Amino acid sequence: MIRIGIIGTGGMAHAHARSFQRIKGVRLAAACDLDPNRVQDYGKEFGITDLYTDLDAMLKNADMDAVSIVTPDSSHAPISLQAIAAGKHVLCEKPLAVTYPDAKKMVQAAKRKKVINMVNFSYRNSSALMKAADMAAKGMFGEIKHVDAHYLQSWLSSRVWGDWKTSSGWLWRLSSEHGSKGVLGDVGVHILDFASFPVGPMKTIHCRLKTFPKVKGNRIGEYKLDANDSAIMTVEYANGALGTVSTTRYATGHANTVALSLHGTDGAVRINLDRSYTEMDVTRGKDRHTCTWKTITCGRTPDMYKRFVESIRTGVQDQPDFARGAEIQKALDACFVSDAEDRTVRL
Repeated sequence: MIRIGIIGTGGMAHAHARSFQRIKGVRLAAACDLDPNRVQDYGKEFGITDLYTDLDAMLKNADMDAVSIVTPDSSHAPISLQAIAAGKHVLCEKPLAVTYPDAKKMVQAAKRKKVINMVNFSYRNSSALMKAADMAAKGMFGEIKHVDAHYLQSWLSSRVWGDWKTSSGWLWRLSSEHGSKGVLGDVGVHILDFASFPVGPMKTIHCRLKTFPKVKGNRIGEYKLDANDSAIMTVEYANGALGTVSTTRYATGHANTVALSLHGTDGAVRINLDRSYTEMDVTRGKDRHTCTWKTITCGRTPDMYKRFVESIRTGVQDQPDFARGAEIQKALDACFVSDAEDRTVRL
């Protein structure tokens, strides 16, 4: 039996709990949150009786093998480092940290303690993405020359997920004072992983960020609305390919669209998770001369929670690990430098 502790019991923590509960041989052993009412409600919902409002007490007293960290971005690094020091395996929500130096400390700490470490790049759950990465690695598209990727949300221009103006769960994501790195840190981290995992390392990046005025004075209560709302990046990969990567919270008409196209000398692939996590369109060989696309069904792939648990069971580190999270964090840091100085940054 692998015993998991959940740190942070807000909205996304419910998805973590449900996912772990579906895995045979896993038990939710403990939960911790600064809000005593929220952690009590969470415990009742998921049958967890060992509840804490103090992380030190949880790490000292809870009977658990691993933790799943589902807290605001700015707390990922300090909480992970505490958990690692206590010898716990760690699944951390993205982004891994808010700066590359902090992410690097997490990588080094996990390596020293020899604990399983993973960052929740949840779109790796797409078997289409995994298949595309495998095909690209085998050269089935030839040399990748062009990449186009985007992650589009519209919760600032619609109520598809509710009214952002009335919920702290949304408002903190718009406020740098509350630990947010904007849309770039929130979902840009996902699309940068999505856009580079099948292609390989990024060599340079140029980024433009924009924060749009939303309400008078750009403040609602304690929340100063100053975090970026849109990001457009141009990327050069180590293999020489060029790519465009974009993300926004103002893509009216898109609830949560994640899409990627890879174009090589011998073929191309298109993935759109709005359509399917398990299907992709491919053109290869003779088909590329007539621009004929065929749909491939890719089956299923273990989700992040299953891969984390399996890594603990076997002792074999799966991906994406903290090192991958740090690699993406380095790209995020470079985006802020690029925007501030209006220049291309080498990674």
